Amino acid sequence: MTTISAPEEQRLLDEVPKQLYVDGRWRDGAKGTLAVEDPSTGEPLCEVADASEADAKAALDAAAAAGPEWFQHPPRERGEILRRAFEAIVARSDDLALLMTLEMGKPLKESKAEIAYGAEFLRWFSEQAVRIEGRYGVAPNGQGRLLTMKQPVGPCLLITPWNFPLAMGTRKVGPAIAAGCTMVVKPAQQTPLSMLMLVKILEEAGLPGGVLNLITASSSSETMGPLIADPRLRKLSFTGSTEVGRKLMEQASQNLLRLSMELGGNAPFIVFDDADIDDAVQGALIAKMRNIGEACTAANRFHVAAPVAEQFAEKLAEQMGAMKVGRGTEDDVEVGPLIDDTQRGKVAELVEDAVHKGAHALVGGHARDGAGYFYDPTVLTDVPEDASLLKEEIFGPVAPVRGFSDEDEAVAAANDTEYGLVAYLYTRDVKRALRVAERLETGMVGLNQGLVSNPAAPFGGIKQSGFGREGGAEGIEEYLETKYVAVNL
Repeated sequence: MTTISAPEEQRLLDEVPKQLYVDGRWRDGAKGTLAVEDPSTGEPLCEVADASEADAKAALDAAAAAGPEWFQHPPRERGEILRRAFEAIVARSDDLALLMTLEMGKPLKESKAEIAYGAEFLRWFSEQAVRIEGRYGVAPNGQGRLLTMKQPVGPCLLITPWNFPLAMGTRKVGPAIAAGCTMVVKPAQQTPLSMLMLVKILEEAGLPGGVLNLITASSSSETMGPLIADPRLRKLSFTGSTEVGRKLMEQASQNLLRLSMELGGNAPFIVFDDADIDDAVQGALIAKMRNIGEACTAANRFHVAAPVAEQFAEKLAEQMGAMKVGRGTEDDVEVGPLIDDTQRGKVAELVEDAVHKGAHALVGGHARDGAGYFYDPTVLTDVPEDASLLKEEIFGPVAPVRGFSDEDEAVAAANDTEYGLVAYLYTRDVKRALRVAERLETGMVGLNQGLVSNPAAPFGGIKQSGFGREGGAEGIEEYLETKYVAVNL
């Protein structure tokens, strides 16, 4: 049974702006339009503007021109704009969730959770806007005073991914607005609709023209490359793959841009033999299956103490095998489609490689026939060390389980990756919990829980997972420069 009617879907799609947003005005793209696809059917939903290099330059022109006035805008009012936008998103959460499900594929329940999560970044940073502080101190020799002040970095380029179409936008836009920065936002080609609605909501909340400019484009290199090379741009924030992040860093080095990079992950999920296995399985379902596994925080490798590894794998397989797969707008669907055929093909290739090398599929292991990009929830055991999915980010509903003999082996296996975003750890031993958490080479740790994301906490990684933090009190610092004034009394 379908819970959402086709006319209702079309009504919502008709409400979404389809143009570029530059200097407070909606305008067509110079290159025409690009299609947005429904991953559950493979059919187009609608078309949005396709920007050219000239369109992108116009967006940066607007951001640069609006910068000085926006910097002087009262912090309280910057915060109030964010607060009004937060309230508008909450009021329209059902529509925004449906829109997200249509363009990205995740079930409505998950889309609603992301809307709530994404909105919280606007509320959080609305409160941070009035807490930007410097300091005043006496020089050690007593002869002068030390004055520091925090000021906005300047025009920013914010590039967001397709897997969390709203939250990855609010996580960047919120602190930029609160700090007094102007910006150009480039959402992923696959999922621009949620960001277009966010811009519309911010416009209605009173955000002045030129502060936020939105570019949708089929070619990131053609539109974003010239902006990164422009000396007026002062910061780049990117969420996406490590491979693309490296290329952007190289480009950004020419102008020594401030960078925030939230890149790939290969999250280990460690279960010790003293853990509550049922609790660990529930945490594993969250860490693995949130967003259909298409999350940089998704558990990628399950390292389970040998005495309980078989029990854990069987319980996890039972739970994942029972999950309903289908279009996200249908009743009780828990697993939607992957974003496109390329991503589904990558997941299938990784599973086939593991099985060919000796892994055994307790459940799943196959792409589904028919329309859309569906892949069955999969649990693998007997996974060999040389299986590619232990090294590469899976980004799909696949859980490989391997046993370990002791704590040192578990930590070594967890850290055996170039990535370092998040790790998950299940144990009832407090000393072990803190000991292992300190040894894990990640920016975040989920201790006896399968979800770490929280707008009030600093999100980010180390190693090849990037640098910089989003959310928390640390998030706004990414958009501020510190100026020191030496005062002679």
